Amino acid sequence: MTTRRRVREVVLQLLFEEDINPTRPIDAASEFLSRRLRRNKPLIAFGEQLLAGIRTHRKSIDQAIGQHAANWSIKRMTVVDRNILRLAAYELLLGKTPAPVAINEAIELAKRYGQANSSQFVNGLLDRLHREAKPAEVSPAHE
Repeated sequence: MTTRRRVREVVLQLLFEEDINPTRPIDAASEFLSRRLRRNKPLIAFGEQLLAGIRTHRKSIDQAIGQHAANWSIKRMTVVDRNILRLAAYELLLGKTPAPVAINEAIELAKRYGQANSSQFVNGLLDRLHREAKPAEVSPAHE
């Protein structure tokens, strides 16, 4: 497993937990990242950057996902799929990750952690988001 893939996997675990248990202290995530990424500072920094960006822009990320999800609301999606999409949408719309890489990484996470059709669902939605989203849909300004 590539190292950045491992970071995305750990960030997905944190997003999943925050989605299920929103009252968990936010600072607990830093220790989790540190332990899971074996105290590798560059990887921890990448994970913290992803997590902070998703947290900061979650509302507009969710809106962008919802606008491109045919007949699906963000609340109807499984917790795993929803958070894989948040991670990938952040990387597509606000991050520096090339679109093919962000989409492929999301598909691999969906294959590993999602349901039988999760990878197809994630692929289709992210492809639409990538083709149709405008940079203004997710504002880089703090929300």
